[in-house]
Amino acid sequence: MQKRCIYDKKNKTLPVFFIYAAFLQIHLLLLHYISDINIKQKMISKTFNRYIWLLNTLLQQRRLTFDEISNRWRDSYLGDGKPLALRTFHMHREAIAELFGVEVKCDTSTYEYYISSPDSLRNDTTRQWLLNSFTVTNIIKAGHNMKDRILFEDIPAGTEYIQTVIDAMQRGRVLLIDYQPFGSPIATYRFNPYAMKVYRQRWYVLGYLHEHEGIRNIALDRTIDMEITDETFTMPKDFYASEYYAHTVGIFVNNQLKPRKVVVRAYGLHVEYMRSLPLHSSQREIATTAEYSDFEYYLCLTPELTTHLLAMGERAEVISPMELRDTIKSRLSQALRQYSQLEGNTRLN
Repeated sequence: MQKRCIYDKKNKTLPVFFIYAAFLQIHLLLLHYISDINIKQKMISKTFNRYIWLLNTLLQQRRLTFDEISNRWRDSYLGDGKPLALRTFHMHREAIAELFGVEVKCDTSTYEYYISSPDSLRNDTTRQWLLNSFTVTNIIKAGHNMKDRILFEDIPAGTEYIQTVIDAMQRGRVLLIDYQPFGSPIATYRFNPYAMKVYRQRWYVLGYLHEHEGIRNIALDRTIDMEITDETFTMPKDFYASEYYAHTVGIFVNNQLKPRKVVVRAYGLHVEYMRSLPLHSSQREIATTAEYSDFEYYLCLTPELTTHLLAMGERAEVISPMELRDTIKSRLSQALRQYSQLEGNTRLN
């Protein structure tokens, strides 16, 4: 096959944009005349899976010629033994740029294709999460016998409200929510949804809670019912969800707390674990020895931070601030007393 970085036929260059635009128009026209919603969903899913495959292939292999891409496509579950058409490849390139904001570029000196800015994709948690989710879905679809060998954590209820929340966010509409807080009766809230966050397999909605006159988190798995009202709201221009959560671990934010410098000492193999999976984005390794490493953070001292540190057990130790260190010591002492009391009762029996 002739090496080239654009679609060329009879020595006349046809811009990729027009190819993609024509493909998209035909695709939408076909969908318009298909009445079966299941068929529509399958067509969209199959097309999207092609984009994910191409993106993952280039992220993994870094650089490939079109012939190499086409051959890998032929051998994949999507190719069904047929090579990838050059025109289709360029359509997929354009779609990836639109969907993921990354370009598949061509090095004209080697005719190799590559992702121009892979770090921008890896550092974007939302796009990376979507990419990972669809990647796993593709793997399961590729081999039905794999579904019992790829195990996931259970996701609590409430995901059926995600689309309603997104619609309300896009339209600037107030939500009416029947909510069941832990240890309290069901309450009905008027809620302005600002943002969404996934934390420990749970979906949370961050926004203004009218009844409490402040910003709160709503857990979707504790939502009984939800509907979009005709009442509108305006998103505060100075509010950014990333800044709101910037100095906290988890979802709990107390506006009365100021960020503090926190130093945690990790021992043994837990050092490598903390390097590969930081406790927080502010993590810095400030000291290293053969026995331990010290990690520094800039965080608010919330109950969730305490819970995370307690979960590390003997593998980590809070060095500062002393206030947090004393809290951890007190909680560990309480746990030890409970274990000791149970052992004493067992001996008496």
